[in-house]
Amino acid sequence: MTMTSTEADMILTDNFAPWVLELGLAVEALGPDRATLRLPWSARLAREGGGLSGQALMAAADTATVLAVSAARGGYGPMTTVQQSTSFQRAVTGSDVLIEAVVTKLGRRTAFADITMTDGTSGELAARASTVYALLG
Repeated sequence: MTMTSTEADMILTDNFAPWVLELGLAVEALGPDRATLRLPWSARLAREGGGLSGQALMAAADTATVLAVSAARGGYGPMTTVQQSTSFQRAVTGSDVLIEAVVTKLGRRTAFADITMTDGTSGELAARASTVYALLG
């Protein structure tokens, strides 16, 4: 059974630091092996020149991965990021970003995911990431 948006919101509320919650991430879609979040545009998250900061995008990618892994496992369990690699392809200015995390391999102790981050207005690819997670429980 696919995880619901309400369940995903509870995972966010119960397991993430207040500063991550302050990003304002919203669950857009969930599937059996994926999660799509919306990172709303905020001048607070922009760097000099007006582009959304890489740190905000990386935190959003990491957060989306937790929800995607939780969906693939049928619920949340303790996990931690082992590795995250991010490539930035274009700046996002004045637009929300859609972050889609897709679990590519789910093992007993590790999970792997690929993440795409697209400009919510133009649909252009802004960044890609890959993650490896240790599943702790």
